[in-house]
Amino acid sequence: MADLLKQMVAQQGQSQGNNSENPGSSRGNHEGVDRALERFQKCAPPKFIGGPNPDVAEGWLERLLDIFAALGYTEERQVSYSTFQFEGPARAWWNVVKAKWERERTPWTWINFTREFNEKYLPPMVQEKREDDFIRLRQGALSVAEYETQFTKLSHFAPDLVLTEQKRIRRFVQGLNVEIQEALTAAQLNTFSQALEKAQRIETARSQVKAFHDKKRRQPCTGNSNVGQSSRNEPPTKMGRGAGGPRPAGTSNQRIAGR
Repeated sequence: MADLLKQMVAQQGQSQGNNSENPGSSRGNHEGVDRALERFQKCAPPKFIGGPNPDVAEGWLERLLDIFAALGYTEERQVSYSTFQFEGPARAWWNVVKAKWERERTPWTWINFTREFNEKYLPPMVQEKREDDFIRLRQGALSVAEYETQFTKLSHFAPDLVLTEQKRIRRFVQGLNVEIQEALTAAQLNTFSQALEKAQRIETARSQVKAFHDKKRRQPCTGNSNVGQSSRNEPPTKMGRGAGGPRPAGTSNQRIAGR
């Protein structure tokens, strides 16, 4: 843990530049990393020792994705905390990868990490299956939120298809239902979060309109119902003979009796 904290502080120091004018900034960075790591550990992240079972590797990766989705950490911090959970053979493998990254100056992004992880612990057949699942993923009967959850999980098994933010947005929009795609045509989407938010707003608006029309169709016509009700309450009128129109029923009976 001490080594990890030291590494995180050094990385943050490089990104923030020289902070000699603020001698307390280094200590503040250290405390920030310490608190972030404590929050991560409170989520009970599973350890990973490696092994040939792809289901174990997938389950471990998905669990960490759920944790990071709740914490909202940066990609660099996600990679650091994920590798902190390695033990045994997995730790030895990661030390080799980390040395290669430092030598080649590879950015600590989640895409680079998942690419290395998948190549090591997921057989090619499993990777191809997950990539096909991602390519065929469509919203269908799912809500936008449910579709986004599946999209995010499967996209980690096909990092090259979402290599940039625009590729990720385009792939996400292509899987939405047609009516939402059409509503997003004129929208300017610069980030994935914008695409998700606008898709959810369109979904909510369409649901409200549909509910309004459904309620309107279920309501009976007031004028027709009153007419029908009044006609059912009034007794039937008996029609007499001749041009005089309707006459009381008793009149015709009296005349017949007189005869």
